[in-house]
Amino acid sequence: MSETPWLSIIGLGEDGPEGLSPASRKALESAEIIMGPARHLALLGDTDIERIEWPVPFSDGIERLLALKGHQVAVLASGDPFWFGAGSSITRHLERHEWQSFPASSTFSIAANRLGWGLQDALCLGLHATPLEVLRPKLAKGLKAIVLLRDGKAVGELAGFLDEHGFGESQMTILEALGGPRERIREVAANDFPTDIQHPVCVALKVKGNGAIMPTSSGRSDDWFDNDGQITKRPIRAMTLSSLAPKPGEHLWDIGGGSGSIAIEWMLSHSANSATVIETREDRAARIKENAEKFGLSALEVVNTKAPEGLESLKTPDAVFIGGGLSEALLQYLSTRLPTGTRIVANSVTLESDALLTEWQEKLGGDLMKFELSSLSKIGPRRGWKAAYPLVQWSVTL
Repeated sequence: MSETPWLSIIGLGEDGPEGLSPASRKALESAEIIMGPARHLALLGDTDIERIEWPVPFSDGIERLLALKGHQVAVLASGDPFWFGAGSSITRHLERHEWQSFPASSTFSIAANRLGWGLQDALCLGLHATPLEVLRPKLAKGLKAIVLLRDGKAVGELAGFLDEHGFGESQMTILEALGGPRERIREVAANDFPTDIQHPVCVALKVKGNGAIMPTSSGRSDDWFDNDGQITKRPIRAMTLSSLAPKPGEHLWDIGGGSGSIAIEWMLSHSANSATVIETREDRAARIKENAEKFGLSALEVVNTKAPEGLESLKTPDAVFIGGGLSEALLQYLSTRLPTGTRIVANSVTLESDALLTEWQEKLGGDLMKFELSSLSKIGPRRGWKAAYPLVQWSVTL
């Protein structure tokens, strides 16, 4: 094992080398090759060390960097390389003894100090290559957030996004080139922002306005999901999510996705959760993807196939929801192919499916429940209860 790592990842602030710690400066001066974005390389001024500009897209630079193994290499990154930075994208390709990192103050830390905000009280997001929709579930009056953006145009897109969703009164503090000679801080409203914004830039938000605020509990209003009527309705969805009991980092199969509401709420329950929706109809599969993107959940996998035939190549789930396509063959597949500990929840509204769930509950155990819901309805000049179809739910852990 080499005593000296061949790669040094150096966090560089807008003040350039002047702001480096002694350890960072020593690692930089010991390098045979320096690799980084053009903006960072320019901050170094004159140096005899060979420089390589990191290409765009970012992923193209990884192969080039790895080819430099055997040389002492310094890679320049913004601020803290491991907080919405390049650090983890690089080190996942290396052994731990091959690299060392020297962080500078992160943009989040500098912004919080400029504003007098407690950093622990602010939502911190890197939105360089992430859709603005990830903000949508979090937008609420009083929210404080610091978001990193790719350029001035993205600041305008953020302002438009807030205005579109009813939060145009939000206070936006635009912070440019923090920590360097070009530093500039301006406070504007989301519906009245400047256009002469310089990179690098972040925006601190104090959310205001009368936009719709998304509940944090499962069983969100059906209005949040575009659908053709094929949707697990709000009260049943809440009970279904309770039975599925999502835990951080788990993966779900949502079979017979309809609108995708179950998978979407599963993923909203924790940022580390993932899901695959299995939907036989192409139009519904497309609608599910659109619904997911509205919540910033572009990582939701939607597979246009039948179950159980199309399940073989999918990532193994921790839990399975059957909202459509229930059959003997599907239950046989799930019970024999999935590992011990997998949770299965199936909903039924027909007598034939009820009978099937009753039979399988007798085989494998688990809970069998019947839900009967009624809603208020007009009966001439009076009011009464209108019953929905009774629903039977079977939940079991293999």
